[in-house]
Amino acid sequence: MEKTRNEDLGRLSIEEFKQAEKLPFCVVLDDIRSLHNIGSVFRTADAFRVEHLYLCGITARPPHREIQKTALGATESIDWSYFPSCSDCILNLKQKGYLICALEQALESISLSEFQPPKGAKIALILGNEVEGVNTEVMNLCDYALEIPQYGTKHSLNVSVSGGIGIWEIWKKINTNFN
Repeated sequence: MEKTRNEDLGRLSIEEFKQAEKLPFCVVLDDIRSLHNIGSVFRTADAFRVEHLYLCGITARPPHREIQKTALGATESIDWSYFPSCSDCILNLKQKGYLICALEQALESISLSEFQPPKGAKIALILGNEVEGVNTEVMNLCDYALEIPQYGTKHSLNVSVSGGIGIWEIWKKINTNFN
């Protein structure tokens, strides 16, 4: 089997990406420490045409060499904003009509695979700190806690891995125009 060549992938230019239709879906990074994790989420957000990435609290912002190392240019294609407070970001998104979903282990969580957003819903997916997870104050503002079932001894995934799973699962549920 032959791999697809880069020139045959049909990649959009940054200008084409900026103009392309996006899903009503944004990702919020709540106090992410690792610059590589931040870059990885930028790259995943680009892959699924996420409309906006919100960087909150201690989450570093581009331009930064270590973010760029994993983002591979996605900091140029993905629209992003910074909020000193994740709670303020969430309140802002609620005012804009977003359904707020934390990707977090919680007593009231539902399995990510079983989550069915209302048709036409705008979704904000929150990814939390690598050690503490999503801040408790932020959890209290959420409409849903979505959990990735895990069956090993750790019950913990790297935030960029869980973000990739979460973004893909939400994309599959709300995507109606991309193939």
